[in-house]
Amino acid sequence: QVQLVESGGGLVLPGESLTLSCATSHGTLDSHAIAFFRQAPGKAREGISCVRNMGASTLYTDSVKGRFTISRDKAKNMVHLQMNNLKPEDTAVYYCAAHVWGVCKPDEREYEFWGQGTQVTVSS
Repeated sequence: QVQLVESGGGLVLPGESLTLSCATSHGTLDSHAIAFFRQAPGKAREGISCVRNMGASTLYTDSVKGRFTISRDKAKNMVHLQMNNLKPEDTAVYYCAAHVWGVCKPDEREYEFWGQGTQVTVSS
């Protein structure tokens, strides 16, 4: 069982940055694909970024390309999502999720383990 915990959400002004972190208290994240999803009020949950096992490759949805960076911190057994130049439309609850077979999947149903979510609000 992989228990995931997100941290780093908050309230920021447009153009500012935040870093979300995904951690687990059991096992290692390195063998799993780790993805970040987000859900804005009244909208479906969408996948925004993923890093496959061992950090070999990363994926981003078009709306965050060039602004968000996903990375592994192997020493701390964490995955980070650096979010720069945040926009009001980035406001959502952000979740990290793990797919145990290590390959990034577009369908959220492929992810076996989920964190509780962290709120990101971008507003002036």
